[in-house]
Amino acid sequence: MASTMQALSKVKPQPGFVLNEVPIPKIGPTDVLIRVEKAGVCGTDFHIYSWDKWAQARIHLPCVIGHEFMGRVTAIGDAVRSVAVGERVSAEGHIADLTCFLCRTGEAHICERVKIIGVDRDGSFAEYVAMPEYNIWKLDPTIPDEYAAIFDPLGNAVHTVMAAGVSTKSVVITGVGSIGLMAIPVARAAGAAAVYAIDVNPAKLELAKRLGADEVFSATDPNLVDEIHKRTNGDGADVLLEMSGSGSAIDTGLQMVRNGGRAALLGIPSDNISINLAERIIFKGLTVLGINGRKMFETWYQTQALVKSGRVDLHPIITHILPFTEFDHAFELMRTGTAAKIVLDLKGERA
Repeated sequence: MASTMQALSKVKPQPGFVLNEVPIPKIGPTDVLIRVEKAGVCGTDFHIYSWDKWAQARIHLPCVIGHEFMGRVTAIGDAVRSVAVGERVSAEGHIADLTCFLCRTGEAHICERVKIIGVDRDGSFAEYVAMPEYNIWKLDPTIPDEYAAIFDPLGNAVHTVMAAGVSTKSVVITGVGSIGLMAIPVARAAGAAAVYAIDVNPAKLELAKRLGADEVFSATDPNLVDEIHKRTNGDGADVLLEMSGSGSAIDTGLQMVRNGGRAALLGIPSDNISINLAERIIFKGLTVLGINGRKMFETWYQTQALVKSGRVDLHPIITHILPFTEFDHAFELMRTGTAAKIVLDLKGERA
């Protein structure tokens, strides 16, 4: 095996990534080395690519970016017992210390000392990535590669929907980027009574309709709050799934939730936002949930079960599969809102 590999790295405190040669990761006794075959492009990657305030405060340079992927195991550490060379895998990108209070009480996904690949340590926009054995997810052979590469964001959608308890409820989704779009069939599979999708992008709203939203609305509609109340007997929606990270969307979304309702917040704002806590949350008696990543590993089992059942079809959401070297094009498609979900291919295949 060669000693170096190609990787997409953030090397300077400015917009953009660099495709460069870096050393292939070394693995310890409990680690697994994976040859990456496909990697999903995420909104977090776009934050880092754009070098916004969140990225500037979080990312330490240099860093190989990327946290959504699938591939094949090429090497294992001496102490690895549950994973074999040649197996087709994905992995949970949150690397927990497994010793803190949260890890020991079933909350490893919000570990106090968590390290996220592609954010806090080198990630998967590379020919190889090293992962702890504990984080490996063996893929069912019926799951297509492009689906497997985006189990991470699909898991975010599943975690958000399941935490919010949408069964028999009316649901508003603010922001139908890739995860917001994924949340629509997941909410349907979980028994939501009605799903309403809101965004600024007409193409995304059309796709949301195709994926099962009962109605879609432009975020710029001045009557938006009234429209949602009208469709929910004047009360407001039971559940808000906030996927955009936009301050105005969060504010509007909270206005649309009924008194005593639930709001699950997944979207990451690029900067601090201002919210009238008294009017939007306290006086309404809302339950507000902060959603981070996926439950380890409950969400992964739920995600795989939903995909295997055929109740969650990702095909319409994956709008582009591009060669790894066309990463700038991928981020331009994200910037313009032209793409829903983009997968980078490291095997030379293209669709």
